[in-house]
Amino acid sequence: MTPRLPVVFILVTIVIEAMGIGLILPVMPALLKEVQGTDLSQAALWGGLLASTYALMQFLFSPTIGNLSDRFGRRPVLLLSMAVIFLDYILMAFAHTIWLLLLGRIIAGIAAATMSTAFAFMADISPPEKKAANFGLVSAAFGAGFVLGPAMGGLLAEWGPRAPFWAAAILSGANLTLGLFVLPETIKQRRPFNLARANPLGGLRAVTALPGLGALLLVFFFYQVANWVYPAIWAYFTQSAFGWGERMVGASLAVYGTSMVVVQGVLIRWIIPRLGERATLRWFLPYNAVILLCVAFVPYGWLMLLLTPFSALGAVVEPAIKGIASRVTADDAQGELQGVLASITAVAAIVSPLLMTRIFNIATDGDRHFPGAPFLAACGLMVVAGLLYRGQRSLRASLNT
Repeated sequence: MTPRLPVVFILVTIVIEAMGIGLILPVMPALLKEVQGTDLSQAALWGGLLASTYALMQFLFSPTIGNLSDRFGRRPVLLLSMAVIFLDYILMAFAHTIWLLLLGRIIAGIAAATMSTAFAFMADISPPEKKAANFGLVSAAFGAGFVLGPAMGGLLAEWGPRAPFWAAAILSGANLTLGLFVLPETIKQRRPFNLARANPLGGLRAVTALPGLGALLLVFFFYQVANWVYPAIWAYFTQSAFGWGERMVGASLAVYGTSMVVVQGVLIRWIIPRLGERATLRWFLPYNAVILLCVAFVPYGWLMLLLTPFSALGAVVEPAIKGIASRVTADDAQGELQGVLASITAVAAIVSPLLMTRIFNIATDGDRHFPGAPFLAACGLMVVAGLLYRGQRSLRASLNT
């Protein structure tokens, strides 16, 4: 065994877990229509339920999985997670009822909650001076998976809506086999499992312990709910509005994911230092609202593709909010702040698919045909976020502006 092989296993695990988010997006409309025997409008409702269920399981089980890895070690938790993901993809490939699909998403959400364990593994094996760089590798692996997943799902859909699940099962099985041979145990000091530490609501309760941040955290919540409209509704929206098939949906999602990688890896480091965090929010919250409005009414598929990189550019908002929040939070509460932000993101990922797919269903059911309605609703939420931010006098005072 070479020292690099465990790191390879971790990075491939992250890629596969990230692929699981995007892999099913291009084929989900066709799969739900096949299983339910329904139209696109009704399929979107079930798609929203499946997406929210996946996010809910991650929210509920992430603290528990992390605590289990502290008690029993990183190796058994990671290997068991990969085994469960392998079996879950097989279940999804065979599922012919909506309830089996729902069970598959529940299992996948729980297994994908091991993301924190992967970060803990990298922390265990990294010297202090290399922790940030190795964490960056994990983030890059997640970004790669988010790009590869939709592209792979769209290409394999030509062999049917279940083909991507078989391919993902093969990848998961191969990675599990690698892990069985090369993954060491890295935890040096174990601690007893503590149920109180595994409480997923702890981060949300901690909001009240961070004075002066209430309005900014509300801005963050509205921004996240609005921004989740893209993964929640994209496959249904583009099929209804432009008649795109699975391959085109997958390709467009890959373009979006690639654009996000460029924004997060390159442009953020250029935009925020030059504008400053407050000016970035002042300009890019309205920018996001305008982009969402354009998407809601865009008439042609080729124009939608041109808009996609501009949509990704709006992602500079999130690090700007986190930067401001970090500046006004005490040094001994920074970890608590990150837990709060992660909890808000998780809640938004639960709420947004249910909300946006319901709006899509109402706007496209029967004789109605306005597939861009969810993006119009997201535009409204983004406007609310912008107005809330501009109204934060106490926060501006705390930043001495």
